[in-house]
Amino acid sequence: MICSVTRKLKVVPGCLDDYRALANYHYRDGSPGPFAAIFALKNIGQPNPVGVIVYKMPTPGIELRNIATGNLFAGLDRSTQLALINKNIRCISRVIIEPRFRGLGLASRLVRETMPHINVPIIEALAVMGLVNPFFEKAGMKSFAGKLPARCTRLIEAFSVVAIEQHQLIDPQTVQRKLDRLPTRYAEFIELEIRGFLQSYGDRRNMSPGLERTRYVLSKLTERPIYYIWFNRSLVSGNW
Repeated sequence: MICSVTRKLKVVPGCLDDYRALANYHYRDGSPGPFAAIFALKNIGQPNPVGVIVYKMPTPGIELRNIATGNLFAGLDRSTQLALINKNIRCISRVIIEPRFRGLGLASRLVRETMPHINVPIIEALAVMGLVNPFFEKAGMKSFAGKLPARCTRLIEAFSVVAIEQHQLIDPQTVQRKLDRLPTRYAEFIELEIRGFLQSYGDRRNMSPGLERTRYVLSKLTERPIYYIWFNRSLVSGNW
């Protein structure tokens, strides 16, 4: 059954409408901003996307990029550095899979199949939820991560205590449904843990329980995002 479903899906050039159709399923709110490319995963003959990936121009200053590239873009004057980064790097901004099709490896497929079509030597990504859903690594990217803050580790473990597992933390709606159904003693326990976690986030510490708060909490679970990088060897070998 799974094979028959995935065989009917094809990666095709996409547009902002494809992103908008699935944007509500992503843990980050709002527009992805200016984009460099969009690809969609669609059933053959069907207009609605099952998945979407958005590429954007790179952010200039990323500390883990220097580690991953051996300081290739460091030690240059500002204008030269920006020109080199913009010429050679694109960043994956969003990867979204419609919930009914999750668990089939489609996020990794979207990344793996589209990266070679972005005609630059380096593809990178910053994944807030990379620890709980490492699909970038499954697609062939290499990860570089800073230390996870203790408050994030504690809350991830607390979610596990109430049977909300790490792989579910990418889906705020699923997490909220589980929170709403918890028995009283478990609900009180996780509420205390969430409120404790939010003490580090200023005026957000007093957010009311609900989907908006859950979405925000999940977006902050890794204070320092994991950096992922992929080298297009057919282009890298000819330039560097």
